[in-house]
Amino acid sequence: MADNNLMLDIRDLTIHYETDSGVVHAVEGLNLQLGRGESLGFVGETGAGKTTTALGIMRLIPNPPGKIKSGQILFDGEDLLKKSEAEMRRIRGAKIAMIFQDPMTSLNPVMTVDKQIAEMIRLHRNVSEHEALKQAGDMLELVGIRRERMHDYPHQFSGGMKQRVVIAIALACDPELLIADEPTTALDVTIQAQVLELMKKLKQQFSASMILITHDLGIVADICDKVAIMYAGRVVEYGDKRSLYANPLHPYTIGLFRSVPDIDEDVDELPVIPGLMPDPMDLPTGCAFHPRCSMAEECCSRERPEMKELEPGHFVACPVRARMLGQA
Repeated sequence: MADNNLMLDIRDLTIHYETDSGVVHAVEGLNLQLGRGESLGFVGETGAGKTTTALGIMRLIPNPPGKIKSGQILFDGEDLLKKSEAEMRRIRGAKIAMIFQDPMTSLNPVMTVDKQIAEMIRLHRNVSEHEALKQAGDMLELVGIRRERMHDYPHQFSGGMKQRVVIAIALACDPELLIADEPTTALDVTIQAQVLELMKKLKQQFSASMILITHDLGIVADICDKVAIMYAGRVVEYGDKRSLYANPLHPYTIGLFRSVPDIDEDVDELPVIPGLMPDPMDLPTGCAFHPRCSMAEECCSRERPEMKELEPGHFVACPVRARMLGQA
């Protein structure tokens, strides 16, 4: 990707949690790129390291026990890991904003919602309190909440409305990058669809790049341009949505797609990936997926696979698949 179109470039990022029981290898040597205006779907099982990666980008890893061991997080060409905490406070909310999983715990219960949005605006823009509150009302209307409700407290809103308030806070200062960490997990299916449609519309309106963390491949298909499949702290497959969905190449990705029900097929039981995610304190040698992989060969237990471009713009970390496609 051309440098002038590259917004986020993560290089060899490693994040550990050092506990009394041992070292949790949450993210290991992660590489990822995101272009301006692009949406990236970040998919993987619970414990794969998706949220830790997002917190790493925001420099919000709890320390202790979390520690960014190595790597670079280049945002607009500048390494966020070299920024001071004061510089990061100016970036968070203004240039990079995050929508967290649970709207119920993301809002201050003793502040009205207009003041919470205004607080973000005043933190990053030189405006009066009156102007900030006016902009807060505008943001609430933008996300589909009537201005008359701006003086209400979070407990007076439903879960879906709370998530709309959180989105309003995240977008209040027109960030370049929006990170959404499973933003619909706590919502029912009907409200999920409304919130996702809202996010898609606002992303286009604000021309922001977006990283959407989710377990749901259907949501990724609807919203995202690029997809990154993560397993045990590493991205194992990365490509544009059309290429990855039409031709998944990594055995783990293939397993994920096979486990999704198809309304056109009448089957008694869905195929599942055997075994469980590995213990992040004791990752397997070589490819972390090899104990669960039906294609695994002897080399898979010894050598850590590197990402290779097996199709234009489609990268896979699997030497067996690379050899099958003549790209070894």
